[in-house]
Amino acid sequence: MTTHLDLEFAPSRRSVLKGMGAGLLASAALPATVWAQGAPIKLGFQLHATGIGASYGRWYQRAADAALGLINAGGGINGRPVELIYEDDATDPARGAEVLDKFVNQHSCDMVLGTLFSHVVIGSAPRAAELKVPYLVCSEGYHVASGMLNRWTMQPGITDVRSQIASMAPWVAANLGKKITMIFPDFAFGHDHRDFFTAAMAAQGGEVIAQIAVPPTETSFTRYFPQIPAETEVLYHVMVGPAVLTFVKEMGEFYGTTGPKLFGFIDSLEAVDIATPGLEFLEGSHFWEAHNRVKPADAGEHEAAYRAALGVDDNGASLADPADVATYSHMFSAWETLFAIKAGMEACNYQGPADRQKFVEAMEAMSDMPYGIERPQGAKRFNGKTHQAFGTQNISQVQAGKLVRVHQTTMEDGLYDDAVDYTTQAF
Repeated sequence: MTTHLDLEFAPSRRSVLKGMGAGLLASAALPATVWAQGAPIKLGFQLHATGIGASYGRWYQRAADAALGLINAGGGINGRPVELIYEDDATDPARGAEVLDKFVNQHSCDMVLGTLFSHVVIGSAPRAAELKVPYLVCSEGYHVASGMLNRWTMQPGITDVRSQIASMAPWVAANLGKKITMIFPDFAFGHDHRDFFTAAMAAQGGEVIAQIAVPPTETSFTRYFPQIPAETEVLYHVMVGPAVLTFVKEMGEFYGTTGPKLFGFIDSLEAVDIATPGLEFLEGSHFWEAHNRVKPADAGEHEAAYRAALGVDDNGASLADPADVATYSHMFSAWETLFAIKAGMEACNYQGPADRQKFVEAMEAMSDMPYGIERPQGAKRFNGKTHQAFGTQNISQVQAGKLVRVHQTTMEDGLYDDAVDYTTQAF
C-alpha cells in the first residue's frame, strides 16, 4: 500500500499488492489470513519530490514502490502488510526535519527512510533522535559513519563516499594520472569527496593541485573552468542537481578533445543519456558507478528481475520512455533499504513503535548481507558499530556512447577503521 500525501506527482493511493514490474510483482489478492496479525506497518519515505534532488526522487519512489510490491506479495513483514507514506522534503534540510515530525506525530509511522542529499540528512537526523524513531537514509555522505549523527540513524542500503573513494583511488592513480584537479558541489557530500580523495591520492603518491567548489544550485559553470591549472592530468568531477547536463556540455565546450583525462562520479550524469548531442567529448572517459546503468554481460542472476520490476531496459532507461534515464547508480538504495527494514523487523519480531529500540539493536547485530533480489547491486557488509554498509564499486568507460564496466573493486578495498561505536550511545 502506498499513500502519497500533499503531493501532486503521484496518485492518491495504490493497493497493498500492486507492484511495478510485469510478472515479478503482479499478484492477486492474498488470502485474508495472511494479514491476520494486525494493521499495516507504516513507513514514512522522505522524498526529494521537488528541489535540486527531484530527478533522484522520481526514481527513488519507483524503486521503493517496486520493492514494496515484492515484499507485500511475499506476505509483508511479520505477516502484516506494509504501507509507504511519501512526503516531499523539497531537498531542503529544514523541510526534512518537519517531514520527520509529520511522519511520527501525524501519520503514526513506525519508522522513516529515504532521502539522498547529505544536507537534508544532516538537518533531519537530530529530529529523528528527539522522536526516537529509526531513520534509515539512502545517502552517500560519510556523516553516518563519522559519528556526526546518532544511534537512531543508519545507512544499510548504500556505501559512503569515503569507502567509494578508498576503493577507486589506486586505480585512478595507476591508470589516469597523479596531478588532479577536483570540481565538486559546495556542501557536505562534495566536501567528503574533497577531503577523502585528496588524502587517498596522497597515499598513492599523487596530488590534488586544485579544488574548485561550486554551489549546488549553480546553473552555468563557464566561469569555473579557467581556474583549472594547465598542468592538470586528471579532472575529477562530481556534480549534482538539475544543471548537470549544462555542466558537462560546458566542460566539453571549454576543453573540446584537448583537455585532461576525465574521471567523473556518475552523479554528474545521473538521469542523463550519455549519447546526448554535445557529450561526444566524454568518449573514452571514466566514471564511478555503484550499480552499472548499462547491464553488463556478466550481470548477476537477479539483475534482469530487478530491471523488470522497475520497468527499466538494459540501457538503464524507462521501458515506457527511452528518454527517461534512471538514476541507476543510486536508486537501488531505496529498494535495498526496504529489504533491510524487513530483515531487521523480522529479526526482532517487531510489533509496533514500542519495539523501535529493539529494531535498532537487531540492525546493529547484522553483518553479512548476501547478494540476492533483496540486494541487486551486490552483497553488503553492515557495520553495526558505525551503522554503515560496505560493498563493491565499479569504474566504467564511455565506449561508443555507452558506459562499459572496466573495473570492479572488492568489498575489502573500501573498508576503513571505525570512527564511532554507536552501540555505546544511550537511546
